[in-house]
Amino acid sequence: MYTLLDGDGRPYRSTRPGGYGGHRRSRIYGRLDCPSALRALALGAYLPHRVFFATELDALAAGYRPCAVCLPDRYVAWKALRSQRSDG
Repeated sequence: MYTLLDGDGRPYRSTRPGGYGGHRRSRIYGRLDCPSALRALALGAYLPHRVFFATELDALAAGYRPCAVCLPDRYVAWKALRSQRSDG
């Protein structure tokens, strides 16, 4: 069994692993093979704050932003949308 977060940020049990990983404190999500996350995990401090999502939509709905390293196009789009919202 795996523990994933839903779109409201609540944990639930799943028989399938999540497709995306995140960091609870920084509210960032990305691919499971993200080089930045893997470096942080190797240092050991990241692991206690690691969360998982089944989909990107769940991560976004839970208030997490895309990783600029492993999801650069999605990060740019997220940042532009956020800028539009704060301007208007």
